Amino acid sequence: MIMPVRNVRKGEDAVVRIRERFPDANVSLRSLDQSSLDSVARLGGALIEEGKPIHILINNAGVMTPPSRQTTKDGHELQFGTNHLGHFALTAWLLPLLKAGHARVTSQVSVAARGGAINWEDPNWERTYNASRAYSQSKIALGLFGLELDRRSRANGWKISSNLSHPGVAPTNLLTARPELGRSKDTPRARLIRWLSERGILLGTVETAKFPALMAATDPQARSGALYGPSGPGNLGGAPSEHALYRPLRSAENASRVWDLSERLAATSFTN
Repeated sequence: MIMPVRNVRKGEDAVVRIRERFPDANVSLRSLDQSSLDSVARLGGALIEEGKPIHILINNAGVMTPPSRQTTKDGHELQFGTNHLGHFALTAWLLPLLKAGHARVTSQVSVAARGGAINWEDPNWERTYNASRAYSQSKIALGLFGLELDRRSRANGWKISSNLSHPGVAPTNLLTARPELGRSKDTPRARLIRWLSERGILLGTVETAKFPALMAATDPQARSGALYGPSGPGNLGGAPSEHALYRPLRSAENASRVWDLSERLAATSFTN
């Protein structure tokens, strides 16, 4: 298992915990900053050089709603660049290895993808900035990419299957204090999510939030082109299951348009 991480210390701690439970686990820790296309290229190039087929890829890294507009190292709006373009570029880099492994690619979206739209005229939010709308856009873009990847794989004979997952709502660190994002303390929303989760009201937990992605990526019955998430009210918590694609994810035309936009912005292309 290859585990790319931005924070190496936290990654090393995670590897220790994995090996405490599974002493024979083969875990390779790698450095990756999804907000840097150079970092993506370094990891992609290193893995291509190693030449080992990849059987499962989970596109999961993300940031959420910095209060003021921030940019990636490449000048893209931080959420769009990290949550979508970084994953798009890494998948493009890894295409030969994914094809060799007949891989399943699972892209982690969000309940935020059920509303909102792509800001086609200003995808990097340079004219005006709305943190929540920019976050929704980043997750819609990733979802449209994941579905278009599945369509293009079938059309080109890549033998890659691609689907989507989302974790519902759980008390992760997405909305907690993140000084590097300009958030000095937990948001009121984060405190509410924690309170509801602790009492088992509607929402999931950090533990249960991982299950939809695991189902989408590893369950032999999980379908390509499908969306997996919690099955409870509003898809906020509960056991994982397949459910209908959110409306903003249903347009094949928009998916193709996102693909073309992403190739241009990430200076990355998929080759047959």
